Amino acid sequence: MSTTKTPIVLGIESSCDETGVGIVRGTELLTNTVSSSMDQHVRFGGVIPEIAARAHLEAFIPTLDAALADAKLELDDIDAIAVTSGPGLAGALMVGVAAAKALALATGKPLYGINHLVAHVGVGVLDGKPLPSTFGALLVSGGHTEILKITSLTEDVQLLGATIDDAAGEAYDKVARLLGLGYPGGPAIDKAAAHGDRKAFRFPRGLSLPKFTGSAENPGKHRYNFSFSGLKTAVARCVEHFESQGLEVPVNDIAASFQEAVVDVITSKAVKACTEHGLKTLLLGGGVAANSRLRELLAARCASAGIDLTVPPFPLCTDNGGMVAALGAQLVAAGAKPSGLDFATDSSQPVTRIVLTAKK
Repeated sequence: MSTTKTPIVLGIESSCDETGVGIVRGTELLTNTVSSSMDQHVRFGGVIPEIAARAHLEAFIPTLDAALADAKLELDDIDAIAVTSGPGLAGALMVGVAAAKALALATGKPLYGINHLVAHVGVGVLDGKPLPSTFGALLVSGGHTEILKITSLTEDVQLLGATIDDAAGEAYDKVARLLGLGYPGGPAIDKAAAHGDRKAFRFPRGLSLPKFTGSAENPGKHRYNFSFSGLKTAVARCVEHFESQGLEVPVNDIAASFQEAVVDVITSKAVKACTEHGLKTLLLGGGVAANSRLRELLAARCASAGIDLTVPPFPLCTDNGGMVAALGAQLVAAGAKPSGLDFATDSSQPVTRIVLTAKK
């Protein structure tokens, strides 16, 4: 590896339907190039793993070439390679990891297989402002809704709470289908909700009653956990009621009320977790971080609780190679041992496993 003070790391992301290649020098983002296959999944109402994997195969080389050109670099200029090893779709992950291993073998560069979720947090270092020694992270995406406590971005990530069924993004997609709003559901519901009354319907707030949450002294099993399956069912029953009566379904009001139920629970539990664990900074990440009401309510509740909220730019909230490169650069700077070439993808990689080691 180069002995330069700030190593250049290339990051590869292929956990779902975005093929991402990013390049970072220290904490400076040089390029963040993404090719999405979302248009190929729209007619199915969700991501089809086989289609995503084939799209990654077709897009990787053009995306890599575009990223290097944008950064005005050659592969020889790269000091290390980082790739998402999990969690994610098994076939999609395999494409990215195979490509990363091929590059590492051909160039002799060290390779790090890293955690997709922790990479979402890693983007926080790219604005040049150092992250505090301990902080919280709220990840809200199509596949994950989690609250984390970060003591060390490269060594110590603790899971405080997570969804026990649907992730928030999945709930958005399912409800959007019920309302005839199409896919992806997040932007469609957010747009419809802007014209609706968020108080029109009182939809359930999953796992928010005292029997689930307990107290600060005696926390319940689901104090910081989420559940959105019951909410989805409640919306379905609401739509069925209007349809059975031959009435027009108030799409905008249902969308607004559904969205309020989701963000109410997410923001209240995230702020509660930060307060009870003494975390003064909260980083918001994941594709659903683009949701306008989530940003608005979380900002208000963080301000009231004295918590500093950090929200990366939207292109760095969705899945991308820049976040992978950012975490990779932090691992290199911390002197972490590379993963080598003998590691496997892990579609259910726990968030506490930040970087993979070679199989023994």
